[in-house]
Amino acid sequence: MVTLVFTDVEGSIPLWEADREAMAEASARHNRIVREQIEVAGGSVVTTVGEAFRAVFADPSAALASAVAIQRAARAQAWPPGLPIRVRAALHSGTCEERDGDYFGPVVNRVAELLAVGHGGQILVTGAARELLADQLPTGIGLRDLGEHRLKDLGGAERVFQVTGPGLAEGFGPLRSLDDPALRHNLPSQPTGFVGRAAELAELRSLIAGGSRLVTIAGPGGIGKSRLALHVAAEALDGAGDGVWLAELAPLADPELVARTVAAVLGVREEPGRFMLDTLLDAIGDRYLLVVLDNAEHVLDASAKLAGAVLRSCPRAYLLVTSREPLGVSGEHVFRLGSLAIPPADLAAPGPLAAVESVQLFAQRAAMYRQGFAVDEANAVAVAAVCVRLDGIPLALELAAARLGSLSVSEISSRLDQRFRLLTGGSRTAPARHQTLRALIDWSYDLLNPAERIVADSRSSRAAGIWRPPRRSPRRATPENGRSLTCWLPWSARASCRPRRPAA
Repeated sequence: MVTLVFTDVEGSIPLWEADREAMAEASARHNRIVREQIEVAGGSVVTTVGEAFRAVFADPSAALASAVAIQRAARAQAWPPGLPIRVRAALHSGTCEERDGDYFGPVVNRVAELLAVGHGGQILVTGAARELLADQLPTGIGLRDLGEHRLKDLGGAERVFQVTGPGLAEGFGPLRSLDDPALRHNLPSQPTGFVGRAAELAELRSLIAGGSRLVTIAGPGGIGKSRLALHVAAEALDGAGDGVWLAELAPLADPELVARTVAAVLGVREEPGRFMLDTLLDAIGDRYLLVVLDNAEHVLDASAKLAGAVLRSCPRAYLLVTSREPLGVSGEHVFRLGSLAIPPADLAAPGPLAAVESVQLFAQRAAMYRQGFAVDEANAVAVAAVCVRLDGIPLALELAAARLGSLSVSEISSRLDQRFRLLTGGSRTAPARHQTLRALIDWSYDLLNPAERIVADSRSSRAAGIWRPPRRSPRRATPENGRSLTCWLPWSARASCRPRRPAA
């Protein structure tokens, strides 16, 4: 159990662009102040990036005292004219995984998201940290309840408190959380936390900021395309322009409804005698917005038509698409999404293992089904085996973690040869295709036309060492009917689909 203190300088990039020489001097002075106050209070600096500091404290009251001292010292400085150095800080307490002096896990992600919604000069504290500080507040320091706020990790609402007291700034505007009316969007809350993908997030942010107006996150089912797209969309919310909007395409059975769905999300009404797409393009016009087209693979042609028209007619509109295959539109940037990182073969120590993305996801989801679950000496080898055998595929890991209500990790690992029978029991509120591994494969198979299904069945049978002539009306390929699904499954799942020898 530790308390993390994250700090940075609000709007540091424009400050560097305004006067690089003066900002270099101001940045060096700022960094000395922050480091000194952290160390004086008994904390340890974990990482620094420019003017951003991450520090860890064993004592929550010392962490708060450090943040207060940093703010007071920063406000007392005579910064160069035109370069206001406004420090913001955030505190959160919880159990973190530590490796080589760095910290990982949901607690780290939470405090980072809290810092992002604050203002320069402000110190924010989560409810978890506030509980530890209740009887340890420094003299004259108080905690003002700012209410519950949805942070940009799209998780559950967090109760946020602002630190008040002598020498601290007051009169801040609303937090830049998802509840801020200035942030126009329809992004839904997520029942579980977002794990990993730091490199992917950085690259996608860079693509969109660099002017890529159509980015398609492509990858197989269950790889985490939708969650990643929603996280990128949430981070893009800054109050500028006309907002960020999610259009869910998975429920659509008719491709003609793609344009209507986007129009409904944007509040565009149909006009008699006009094609919906033309009406939508006129309504978007010169608006500056980002639209997420989620799950476009089964309405690919209609989605491609819409995307191409938007790129041609709406110069300030951006599209972020998730699909199992690219749209194939001129100007599209395809971002291929792979699995989460898996443990190396020789890694079995609980500490280093817990820093691996696939292990982090499995452990976080496992704690939902078995209270207090953590990677330790007793289960480290089995956890690593599960993550490796499931190729770090997020949905498969979540389905495996769900079985901890009745099985141990070792039992799950030993039964992964029967993946279709084992990996079931997903959330009843999740899309049907995400409730079992079999449903995930069925969704992919159903996207094929009849000719493609014949080829798929034939290739799968050949790969499994058997051959059968294609049927004129092919049946669904399943382990039960004697044909393999090899070409549709992740490599690790293929053992569960070997064809059964027909009964004599």
